[in-house]
Amino acid sequence: MSKEQIGKLQKFIEKENLDGFIVTRRESVQYLCGFTGTAGIIVVKPTNAYFLTDFRYKDQSKKQVKGARVIVTPREVIASLKDLDQFHGHNIRYGYESDYLICNELKRLQDNLPGSIMIPTVDAVEQFSILKDKNEIEMTQKAVDIGDQAFERILGYLKPGLREIEIAAELEYQMKMLGSAKPSFETIIASGYRSALPHGIASTKKIARGDFVTFDFGATYKGYVSDMTRTVVIGKATARQKKIYNIVLKAQRAGIRKIRHNVRAEAVDAASRKVIDKAGYKKYFGHGTGHGLGLFVHSKPRLGPKSEDVLKKGMLVTVEPGIYLPGWGGVRIEDDILVTATGSRILNNAPKNLLEL
Repeated sequence: MSKEQIGKLQKFIEKENLDGFIVTRRESVQYLCGFTGTAGIIVVKPTNAYFLTDFRYKDQSKKQVKGARVIVTPREVIASLKDLDQFHGHNIRYGYESDYLICNELKRLQDNLPGSIMIPTVDAVEQFSILKDKNEIEMTQKAVDIGDQAFERILGYLKPGLREIEIAAELEYQMKMLGSAKPSFETIIASGYRSALPHGIASTKKIARGDFVTFDFGATYKGYVSDMTRTVVIGKATARQKKIYNIVLKAQRAGIRKIRHNVRAEAVDAASRKVIDKAGYKKYFGHGTGHGLGLFVHSKPRLGPKSEDVLKKGMLVTVEPGIYLPGWGGVRIEDDILVTATGSRILNNAPKNLLEL
């Protein structure tokens, strides 16, 4: 697959009148050539490609890298570009992923490729990773399964008095034991009034009886990620908690039902948002309904009210509406979903009925 993926980038290079493309983002590097280490870049030219790494990854790169010639540099990779004549020339136009390359790295590339012109691009690599092949779907499904199983295990661990950071640590430990390389993003555990924070990273707050507890987390399997959210109640749920939860669940199901090949992503968002708006909680749902995922935990398509994306068979997306009531609490429910020709397939199997623990 790597030759095919690099070939797509080479067509992009030709279309954009570039002389080459420098890929530094780890996820993009893995997508293009299969390398999973932490130090490596790819320089793609119109007819060939080079993978550069240092001595630490000499053996790993030879085993993993496909579709590119491996160059083991004698010093730090970007600094070594200055020593490699094949990448130099007058006014060579190199594209780069402007959304992900930090200013310091860009300056270092310019300093070590004198005479070159760095051309910013958007979604140059990501656009090719949006449609998933069978292997990518299987890897993502494995990451989803790990998340589901870890969530099942954590339910028996929960009790009043535990701090959110303790729960996050246990959840990440369970994912690791189940085969996750790392969390796909910083784990969110938000309880009680903090569950009204859409991105409430785990704190030292102790969970208490009667609290909502929102879990938003993901696993990583061979570079592919999952992203799920569940909200539970510690003890018996109140009538208000049940009401808010059921509105969000209804909204999520409405969004999922809308998913299929050639449907506008905006329409999925609208289907979920309509349920919440009709229930009177419009101003308490302030983010998009979902996003794409795979090697990248947040990517196209974007499921939001202003999205111009169109869903296609083979895309993987999340559907995650929520209601957040400041000072009281909130609910979000999220699944990872494969777009099919006739509808969708939910990858998660974790329960979505309101759990009272």
